[in-house]
Amino acid sequence: MTRREFITLLGGTVAWPLAARAREAASPVVGFLHAGSPEGYAATVAGFRKGLSETGFVEGRNLSIEYRWANNRFDRLPELAADLVRRQVTVIATPSGTATALAAKAATTTIPIVFGVGVDPIQTGLVTRFNRPGGNITGVNYLSGDVASKRLRLLHELLPRATRFGVLVNPTSPLASFLEDMRPAAAAFGGEIDLLTASTNSEIDAAFASLAERRIDALLLMINSLFTSRRVQIVTLAARHGVPVLYSSRVPVEIGGLMSYGTNSFDQDRVTGIYVGRVLKGEKPADMPVMQATKFEFVINLQTAKTLGIEVPPTLLALADEVIE
Repeated sequence: MTRREFITLLGGTVAWPLAARAREAASPVVGFLHAGSPEGYAATVAGFRKGLSETGFVEGRNLSIEYRWANNRFDRLPELAADLVRRQVTVIATPSGTATALAAKAATTTIPIVFGVGVDPIQTGLVTRFNRPGGNITGVNYLSGDVASKRLRLLHELLPRATRFGVLVNPTSPLASFLEDMRPAAAAFGGEIDLLTASTNSEIDAAFASLAERRIDALLLMINSLFTSRRVQIVTLAARHGVPVLYSSRVPVEIGGLMSYGTNSFDQDRVTGIYVGRVLKGEKPADMPVMQATKFEFVINLQTAKTLGIEVPPTLLALADEVIE
């Protein structure tokens, strides 16, 4: 080997790690902000990564993700959002929850934000319109008041003699649009809505303890990250108090909950990941319409129904996307 060839080879050897580091430094960084905990939301992360991969981005290869978990301490969300802004991430993703999206929006007007929320994003002030959100924020809206009233009708079909329905909500979540639709839906068959609130583990216990005194026949759980993270506690309480509960996602039903109606959680997180990927490719959130969820699923746990002494009508079984025996 000549001296010139050796120097050329040596130069290439030195340049390769420098080029690799340069490519790594140039890779986009996604800030992932969530109110829950990593233990309770592994499926959320998996769905989100799947969506990113469908747009060509793979964590650890051409993308980095900075995870920030509030562990159900909602008061920490502003601090965590501000930290992602200080780190100058390329885009902030808030896949599950209005509180996280609002915290991110309050923290920056320049870094793109992609949300996933189960309430009206216009009512909550996240965007001004669906088709062209404007500003630096867009995302996925995966639940509506109409879906909430349909969940009530499903529960009434299961329990036609029930007249008093409890609705468990986290008071930190916007409630108006859901209750406006649910109360007329209940009145149509002579039913009433009784609002219960819980924002802590102990308040969840207290809410279930009050069901008998309130003479509540069945309970609906509104979508909320606290309730999702405390699903084992809630399913256990439902069994202990013998109350039929309809959930907003299939996850509690898989571990013993009675029924659920809502969007497919994995798919909604996948779509959020796709939207983040599109932003990374140069699209502006201001021009990206807020995506409306279109895939809904109805799941029944037949074993839980039998334990509660409930006979599921054949019409409901026919409607179910999945029946867990």
